[in-house]
Amino acid sequence: MSAVPLRSDKPAAGGVRQVTVLGATGSIGDSTMDLLRASPERYQVEALTANSNVEGLAKLAIEFNAQFAAVADPAKLGELRAALDGTGIACGAGEQAVIEAAARPSDWVMAAVAGAAGLKPALAAVDRGATVALANKECLVCAGEFFMERAAAANACILPADSEHNALFQALASGNRDELTKVIITASGGPFRTWAAADIEQATLAQALKHPNWSMGQKITIDSASMMNKGLEVIEASWLFALTPDEIEVVVHPQSIIHGMVEFSDRSVVAQLGAPDMRIPIAHCLGWPERIVGRAAPLDLTKIGQLTFEAPDFVRFPGLRLAYDALRAGNGATTVYNAANEIAVAAFVKEQIRFGAIARLVEETLNSWIRAGNLAPLSSADDAISVDHKARNLAASLLPQIAAKAS
Repeated sequence: MSAVPLRSDKPAAGGVRQVTVLGATGSIGDSTMDLLRASPERYQVEALTANSNVEGLAKLAIEFNAQFAAVADPAKLGELRAALDGTGIACGAGEQAVIEAAARPSDWVMAAVAGAAGLKPALAAVDRGATVALANKECLVCAGEFFMERAAAANACILPADSEHNALFQALASGNRDELTKVIITASGGPFRTWAAADIEQATLAQALKHPNWSMGQKITIDSASMMNKGLEVIEASWLFALTPDEIEVVVHPQSIIHGMVEFSDRSVVAQLGAPDMRIPIAHCLGWPERIVGRAAPLDLTKIGQLTFEAPDFVRFPGLRLAYDALRAGNGATTVYNAANEIAVAAFVKEQIRFGAIARLVEETLNSWIRAGNLAPLSSADDAISVDHKARNLAASLLPQIAAKAS
């Protein structure tokens, strides 16, 4: 079985599925637990993890009768033990405990730990040949080639849980890989879709967080406003589906109803549509190869009225262009892209730089990294984490001059 399953790869369904949710208290985790809650006869929870939300983690572990719960913050172990006292639920804290949760014998794992911290736990699930619903961007952006090779070697099944990649996954089932011409990822355009460049430059945090369609966490909402998030999705799609940059197109679609399209050699274009609700792609992953009853609202196209499309503006939103540049450079450049963006977004949130400086810091970090001759293949999780760490330090060192240029 290939890492991302093809039409002929569908296994026989049936029986109760044992599941683990890495990042159970985050926004993706909330949607996943909501779906599990609706079908208790289909799923049993093996393990749950959270970053630091002990109260939320313990509540879920008790509700779903989990076998194991882990919190990433090692200082929270005592608090978690106290919250689970008398329940019989085993628990742990720290990086190794989260990895242990992923390594436990569940059939299906939701990998929704944010950031580079999610890489090793996801690999622990991959290496035992589990079905992994992947919602962590860093696994592919920071270590895509290595991650997918490990998945294929272990006969693991990778199911894309992001709305756009899940849409492509569903649409790709309409043809064979050698019949594909290109894939089309849609973007809402975010809150600044119609803004002038000068206004985007000066946008405030409150304005960046007013996404027109999606309810998401702070970081991903800011990334959507800058279109860095769409850049990350281009990189992910390349590794998930073995696509060249030229086979991936981005189209701005303000209504966020079509999430992805695939064009085949006969010029047929197959699209996946749905309300902007993360429970739709997660439900597809949870039920695969079957479909389960969803929790999202039915799609009523008559109420929407019209679907519109625009070409992306690489001048007003240079973050998208930079993603293609990093993907073509390869050898860790996409890891640098992601790391620099995380430093830039954190600086914007702290009001250290203007919104427009996010892309400039990413570009300068990428250029400095490449000029220094740092590009090299990544062959392990430690390689990717090392590049991520060094790129963050580089971006942080460049931050003062980027901030000064914008003042």
